[in-house]
Amino acid sequence: MAQQSPPPPFKQGIGTAQILIVVAILGILGVLGYRALRNTPGSFLAGPAEYELQYRPADFSYNIDPETALAILQNPRRYRREFDELVHDINTDILGHVGNRMGLNDSLQRAVLQEYDLQHPQLTELYYQDFMRLRDTSAAVYETWYDEGGQKVTEIFEEVASNYTCFMLNKVLAAVIRTRNGNILAKGADVQNPCSIAMGEALRPLVARMRERAAIEDFSRSKGLFQEKVETVIGELATIEIRDKKGISKNLQTTVWGMNVSETDVEITALSILKVGFRLNEYFDLQLDEQNKTINITLPEPEILSHEVLPKVEKLDIGWLREVKGVNIDEGVNALRESFREDALESDVMDRAKTQAQQLMDTMFGPLVGNIGPGYRLVVGFRGAPGRVTQGALG
Repeated sequence: MAQQSPPPPFKQGIGTAQILIVVAILGILGVLGYRALRNTPGSFLAGPAEYELQYRPADFSYNIDPETALAILQNPRRYRREFDELVHDINTDILGHVGNRMGLNDSLQRAVLQEYDLQHPQLTELYYQDFMRLRDTSAAVYETWYDEGGQKVTEIFEEVASNYTCFMLNKVLAAVIRTRNGNILAKGADVQNPCSIAMGEALRPLVARMRERAAIEDFSRSKGLFQEKVETVIGELATIEIRDKKGISKNLQTTVWGMNVSETDVEITALSILKVGFRLNEYFDLQLDEQNKTINITLPEPEILSHEVLPKVEKLDIGWLREVKGVNIDEGVNALRESFREDALESDVMDRAKTQAQQLMDTMFGPLVGNIGPGYRLVVGFRGAPGRVTQGALG
């Protein structure tokens, strides 16, 4: 009897439940893949990433050359392209510092800079238009002989940058970092508003450095004119006035054949007004030392500028054979004049004049020193002698 072959295996079709399971698995994988791409900065599906910030300390560093920046700000029409680059460099330095303080990872840091590059053309146009408007309306103010130049344009740029820095920061960060109800998730011991970080730790120190450079350049440019005005207007700087009073008695005798036949007594008193000071029209030097942060003023040595002697005859008894001549009075007055000068020169009047001059220079130039920048001092010296830091500038 022939052996029967086993029946073929039963082929069951794919059921509906299995299809649903496969579709569900593929759907889950698709959602996970979509989310992964969306949360990957730089991908075509990327959106703002939810990021829990960990604030940390960071020092602000910038790549701006203050001297070059001032040249651009003083000639914005001529250096329009450089103006745009300056705005770009300042804002990206600020964004980099804020990102470091907020603890952004490298990928988010790159995303922030990429987002700013997209916003930059619009922002730099706003910067330029506002800067030119404020600069043109302030032209009459900063065309004075000393205030012209870098300090004024630096103030104008600070005003413009202050108006747009927070706007720029919020716009860029909101496009990169996801917020909850408008707030960024953050933690750490020093959690601060990103705007306050940008303004207080980045923009203001940067502008302060530019302002210091501007003050130095303005001083260097106006130094010759300022020195000329001091020499012309002041000329002689009298710092000490000495008033004194002296008297002298003279006995004039007339003799005949060796015998005294007549006597005349003369008593003269005199008031002396002696002024000691400096001839600035002959020598006055003003120098700025950036390395040591000093403004060095050199004056000539003090000298007697004027000396008035006002004589008065207190007693005059003329003998019967004696005639008092003018030369007799002049001799007495000259003797008093020499005595006044000797007393003044032997005293400490020259040292006192130097001390007074140092205090006066500090009063005149103290605001100038403070305007250049912190740490600058005023040093007053005298020709042939070392300078000395004034007490007022030390404060």
